Amino acid sequence: MNRGCPVRIAFFIGIMFWCTAAWAENTHALVSDVMVPLDPGQIRIDGYLGKKLNLCLTNRVMSQEIKKVIRPFQLRQEHKDQGFRCEYWGKWFTSAVLGYNYQPTENHRTKIDQAVDALLATQTPDGYIGTYQAEYQPGMWDIWGRKYVLLGLIAYYDVTAEPEVLNAACRTADYLYNQVSPRRVNLTETGYPGWKGLPPSSILEPIVLLYQRTGKQQYLELANLIVQQWKMPNKLTDRGLNLIEDALKGVLPANMEAAKAYEMMSCYEGLCELYRVTGKKDYFDAVLKVANNIRSTELMIVGSGSNHELWCQGTRYQTTILEQPLETCVTVTWMKLCYQLMRLTGNSMWADEMEISLYNALLGSMMPDGRWWSYYCPLIGQRVPSHPQHTEIGLSCCVANGPRALLLVPRWAVMTTGDGVAVNLYAPSEATIAINGQSVKILQQTDYPINNYVKLTVQPEKPVHFTLWLRIPHWSRQTSLNVNGQAYKCQPGTYAKIQRQWEPGDQVNLNLDLRGRVIRAPSQAPQKAVMRGPVVLAMDNRLAKPLKTAVRLITDEEGYVELKPFEDKPEDILMAFEVPFEIHEIHVVKKLTKLVMCDFASAGNQYSAGNLYRVWLPQPLYLDNMYPHDTWKLMYPQENLRPSVP
Repeated sequence: MNRGCPVRIAFFIGIMFWCTAAWAENTHALVSDVMVPLDPGQIRIDGYLGKKLNLCLTNRVMSQEIKKVIRPFQLRQEHKDQGFRCEYWGKWFTSAVLGYNYQPTENHRTKIDQAVDALLATQTPDGYIGTYQAEYQPGMWDIWGRKYVLLGLIAYYDVTAEPEVLNAACRTADYLYNQVSPRRVNLTETGYPGWKGLPPSSILEPIVLLYQRTGKQQYLELANLIVQQWKMPNKLTDRGLNLIEDALKGVLPANMEAAKAYEMMSCYEGLCELYRVTGKKDYFDAVLKVANNIRSTELMIVGSGSNHELWCQGTRYQTTILEQPLETCVTVTWMKLCYQLMRLTGNSMWADEMEISLYNALLGSMMPDGRWWSYYCPLIGQRVPSHPQHTEIGLSCCVANGPRALLLVPRWAVMTTGDGVAVNLYAPSEATIAINGQSVKILQQTDYPINNYVKLTVQPEKPVHFTLWLRIPHWSRQTSLNVNGQAYKCQPGTYAKIQRQWEPGDQVNLNLDLRGRVIRAPSQAPQKAVMRGPVVLAMDNRLAKPLKTAVRLITDEEGYVELKPFEDKPEDILMAFEVPFEIHEIHVVKKLTKLVMCDFASAGNQYSAGNLYRVWLPQPLYLDNMYPHDTWKLMYPQENLRPSVP
């Protein structure tokens, strides 16, 4: 596509609004979402989260050299058993489109225009866009890469309504259909053998998205074929993947046919989309059961899971030193799966989960300047920058993927519902929502989660009746809520739904319960951790230094611990608190002391071998050997040197 002159941004913002409405009207869906994202550019997030969004968008996403992620598509040098360079463009590009959706500026539009033009220039006459030579298609990671190509093209179409891009996506999908359908090639046999077909199966998601946008029956046919192939034996598995059947039986994720965490959840994302267009309840029930089993058996305290990229019953084993824990790609995909379930159900639990993942595992994986990400996010030891997996591109899967979850935040922070608007995330922000034909602004003034007070001001153009949904997190046991001084009841783990006629300037005051909560190890091991609201606290050796003594946490009868803000903290630590401990000595009078703990994302954020931290605290905790050293060697056993940012 040759667009010639620079973008006229006002025109394209208008196109985006038209496209959003047109897509909603023309979607081929039988199941409607309970919650729907705002239109592009309709929310601004400030404060701590706003800064993190801007750093990621500026220093990582929009600074990406397009030619590096395009080059593999131009060369097509990958053979049957070679790599996954095919994924980088799509992972990066979907982040870029989310960034443009959040901040629809002329520069951001130009960047995504250039990226999509460069990719489409590599499309072959038969429709193929990929990095594999023709004789090696479909290669080991070929279908996986085509998934990310399609996701990127569809994301671009959704904010621009460019028919040429949708047509290119359709040609790519048609090429796959022609390869698979007539010969009934089993896609689950085409990927890396160890993952037994999970990566190629995850192309289900964009295939259904294309059906939603075009109504072409062959895409629905292909989607149904993929799901049928999940239960077919093949050369990689005697029994098939059985992603639906095993989920419905309650088989735990770690015990399923292939336990690769990230790719498994990607398949269930596609199943959510297929449920929307078919209404088959088994599909939704399977996703819901898997997600709840992940919550109960795999999630670690910081809102992610996995070891060696696999499900590992991590909820139980998280207090041990794991070699390669909490892959960033797993964090990203868990948040995306929760986003799907929140849209479908309107259940605040999924927003609770995303908030915990956001403030802990996700932001703990992004380096402070937003330029780079870690591959793993351990609960003890040190933070290590991700190694580039392909040096000529200068990326790893996690560096490309991390921004997708962070830049998704504006999509779920505030959403519309059938009767009004839901506030899912508390942060200083301004959101503009169209309700009953009116423009309504919702302004948040807060420094949550540092402090517990949130002030929301509702500013409709003129009085308008709607329901304001306010998420009351499951951990907020003592919550107060009032509108213009009138109190409303709150129930933890639900939405407080305030139905009324809203006048310009109406003020909502919300106080959340940020008492320190002591969490016992799920394995019943004698270890404890501390959370404050959605934030996990950790020891950091800049604040809590080794001492030749042992201590135990002091809690009250309800399991809460007193936290006193610690002001004398480094500037790069968001929040720190003095925490009371009892010195563990035998046959002497009890002595008390205080140790400083900080938020998990700030702990170890110097990304150096000398900056050590830990989350789980043995009872008693021996302070002279509380931080293990050189844990990077567990994460990167093949490397002679500790990875650094390229």
